[in-house]
Amino acid sequence: MKVLSDTEYQELIKRLTKIEAMLAQKQKGLSFVLYDNSDFIQLMNISNRTAHEWRNEGLITYSQIGNKIYYKQEHINEFIESYLKPHSKKK
Repeated sequence: MKVLSDTEYQELIKRLTKIEAMLAQKQKGLSFVLYDNSDFIQLMNISNRTAHEWRNEGLITYSQIGNKIYYKQEHINEFIESYLKPHSKKK
């Protein structure tokens, strides 16, 4: 699994924030933001297989209603935060 650099992490957070704002407009009245599986795959820039493996390994929290899979914004944020590595100074 690839570890994100600080720059990549910040860019991902910016993308998440932008998408969160767009979804918030669509989901007014809900107390949380949901992404379906295709949104999640696009957001994380991963394959369907990788998303499936992350779910099976218990790395990402999700909900399933019938054949549809959904992810809460807060769970995506927690997932990303769990892989954040401290910045190390180069000598």
